[in-house]
Amino acid sequence: MKPIAWEDGALVLLDQTRLPWEVTYLRLTDYREVIAAIQRLSVRGAPAIGVSAAYALVLAAREALNSPESFWERLQLAAEELAAARPTAVNLQWAVQRQLRVASSHRGEEPEVVLAALEKTARAMEEEDVRANRAIGAFGAALLPWRARILTHCNAGALATCGYGTALGVVRAAHAAGKVAMVYADETRPLLQGARLTAWELLQEGIPVTLITDSAAGYLMARGEVDAVVVGADRVAANGDVANKIGTYTLAVLAREHQVPFYVAAPFSTVDGATPDGKTIPIEERSAEEVTHFGGVNVAPAGVKVKNYAFDVTPASLLTALITERGVVYPPLAENLKLFAQHQREEGE
Repeated sequence: MKPIAWEDGALVLLDQTRLPWEVTYLRLTDYREVIAAIQRLSVRGAPAIGVSAAYALVLAAREALNSPESFWERLQLAAEELAAARPTAVNLQWAVQRQLRVASSHRGEEPEVVLAALEKTARAMEEEDVRANRAIGAFGAALLPWRARILTHCNAGALATCGYGTALGVVRAAHAAGKVAMVYADETRPLLQGARLTAWELLQEGIPVTLITDSAAGYLMARGEVDAVVVGADRVAANGDVANKIGTYTLAVLAREHQVPFYVAAPFSTVDGATPDGKTIPIEERSAEEVTHFGGVNVAPAGVKVKNYAFDVTPASLLTALITERGVVYPPLAENLKLFAQHQREEGE
């Protein structure tokens, strides 16, 4: 499953707004098209958004070659526009800043050199993401019991990354080891990423999956039918608070009440040391129509007010552990995330 590809100077994205009804690919040659694809959720998931933004800056740099006298100004403008496309997913800002550092390291050289360096880095980021996800999968699978019944929310699989998955990477690795009895996929209202994407993805992989309504999760736990909850993340604050798809906080509270382990799986690039806690994470609000309409049909009374938060924040105190490509981070998360970050700096990465 390849949701992102760089082919002949174009970014090719699997259009996730069309799944599961049809498999359609977008071929994008303008960075503004990538911004639009990110905003309408044709590409989604923090890792996938980040890599898409990295390639979008390659497109922006190529366009800026036509105006060499304003090359740097145009590149900076494109970076700012990309970083603002979706405010909660920190991988987006992380990828843009990484590309800007690469570009700055070639300041004074010909723009063509900068373009080549940006493309090389974007390709490297794509490859790094798949390696990181496979490592996350291996670490996470080791935590699950034999014949595990796993509950997940939204889609944190191959579709949300560059081809393997974070939360579903854990599921995929556990399934390969024969440890998965069933995956329960929350439908994930209002855009149904669980119903449309996770259920489709797991069926494609031959992994047993049962779709449930979001409101059924607590009852399943009360019946003793869930052995672990595994979700992804769009941002992890320095203290271990996690921003993820709306409804994740509810699952964490239910898991604590029913003594079910609650795991968050994410690459370390999702950890934002500059954000001290969940209260300081910007939470995106999306259009009211996503809630008032279903399949293009109005299902709510005209004029009703809507609060459509795209994400919520789960306090670090509710996490059993954070699964990263560098290993499993256990509580106290604030302290141990600092140790992981320090080790990363010492390795020079």
